Amino acid sequence: MARAKRSTTRVVRRRLFAAGGLLALVLIGTAWWEAGEWRPTRARFPVQGAEIGSGDSAVNFAALKASGADFVYLDASEGTTQRNAGFEEHLAAAREAGLQVGALHRFDPCLGADPQAGNFVTVVPRDAKLLPPAIELAIDDEACAAPPAEAAMQSELTTLVNQLEAHSGKPAILKLSRGFEARYHVSAMIDRNLWVTGAYLAPGYAGRPWVMWSANPRLRSPAAAGRLHWVVVRP
Repeated sequence: MARAKRSTTRVVRRRLFAAGGLLALVLIGTAWWEAGEWRPTRARFPVQGAEIGSGDSAVNFAALKASGADFVYLDASEGTTQRNAGFEEHLAAAREAGLQVGALHRFDPCLGADPQAGNFVTVVPRDAKLLPPAIELAIDDEACAAPPAEAAMQSELTTLVNQLEAHSGKPAILKLSRGFEARYHVSAMIDRNLWVTGAYLAPGYAGRPWVMWSANPRLRSPAAAGRLHWVVVRP
């Protein structure tokens, strides 16, 4: 009798463990799905939009507008030679959908500012209707194996900022990654509006108030075949 009870107990325990494991998988799957759908509330951030990368070719800008986007930033150029071949097409489509549009350049600290500015202005027209130009600042050890010292980087970045502002007629926005800020302390050196990144939780690494926040880097949307970078503007 005792042996039968022990056997029954083991069976019950195995079933409970199996049920618990299944429940955990369901909860993880639900959290993963909800994370892909998550956006900050409109009550807190009334103005929201997306960053569209050069590889995001299948984007329906009308659907993006209908889903709640007010603006898009289009990746335009990177370093001295890389350009978004679809920039002009995306710009026209986004405007036709009623979206405000800005252009973004990915800064390479290992390359000079003058040719990087030349790369940007080759792609981006001089257009007063465009939003302020954005400059992405991130560490890429593969592309820039020997990053410059802080003073040298600041000099080149300041030159790039000045040239993009002269082209656009508007103050630039610095899209500042956590790693770049930790290495170069840009927020304390260059007085421009900041765009920060941090999934689901507003980050505080910039050291001063930010203006834009990439809140969900993997948003599912019917407007795009892949995931979108969802961005909000601080009121």
